[in-house]
Amino acid sequence: MMRDFANSALVPALRVWREYLVPLLLVTGLVVLLAGCENTDMQLATEAGVDAIKAVTFSDRDVAKLAGKSSALMDNEHTVAPASNHYAQRLRSLVGDLHEQDGYTFNYKVYLRDEVNAFAMADGSIRIFSGLMDMLDDGELRFVIGHEMGHIVKQHTAKQLRLAFATSALRKGLSAQEGVVGDIARSQLGDLVQRLTSAQFSQLEEKEADDYGLSFLRAQGYSPESAVSALNKLASLGSGHSFLSSHPDPALRAERISLQIQGKTLSIEETQKNMLTTIKQKMFEWYNLLRDMVMRLIKSLTGQSDIKKGAA
Repeated sequence: MMRDFANSALVPALRVWREYLVPLLLVTGLVVLLAGCENTDMQLATEAGVDAIKAVTFSDRDVAKLAGKSSALMDNEHTVAPASNHYAQRLRSLVGDLHEQDGYTFNYKVYLRDEVNAFAMADGSIRIFSGLMDMLDDGELRFVIGHEMGHIVKQHTAKQLRLAFATSALRKGLSAQEGVVGDIARSQLGDLVQRLTSAQFSQLEEKEADDYGLSFLRAQGYSPESAVSALNKLASLGSGHSFLSSHPDPALRAERISLQIQGKTLSIEETQKNMLTTIKQKMFEWYNLLRDMVMRLIKSLTGQSDIKKGAA
């Protein structure tokens, strides 16, 4: 009788443990831990889930092809510095033979335009405006180049292209025609490029790209302080500048990078690794705690059955 009673108590207890306590534990633990991490944006995490729903299934090969076509269209719409131009020569002296890194192939060009800007495409294209080159010294430009490389390596540009494609006239056109990336009308591609150039990276993505740019400087043997001075110069443009309207506050980013250089804060990647380790440890601790609680409950119920049996 005691064994039957114990079994009858154990089955419901284990069901409650498996179906309710464990899921609640995981959800609660993740919310508490994520909310306590300074580099975690809860709104960003929510938006990421929405973005994942919006994004279309698009192969890496198609992404690279479409990014290449977009880059070519942008090149045609701007004045590209020829190889003999001093801007092109300066950029070439900075990047040297660095056309492959972290499994990605990069190509660099200068747009002769008095605008403080730079951008990257998912095919590895990095474009620097001459107005930005006039503003920064060589070390600061290396940080900007590393920053743009970071957007590519961290897949920010690929994600951006997928999302832009999902809402563009190009997607509708290809769907109606059962077309492929290789068959794209110029007007349709122009709509996509307009969406790409007006899109903004999230604050988290900008921080990740900043971290990559800082690591790039260090790996190449250059002063990491160039990252701080570059961001501070960009901050001096003023809040009304078009560059600042599409980027997080460079002054705050400079302060964050400076703290990293001083060893007073961690990069996003290091923070995420530490956070994952902490989550695993806490999940293990809470699992053991609840397991012990359930086992004590079962033993308590079994003890009560012994008392009842002795009284009978």
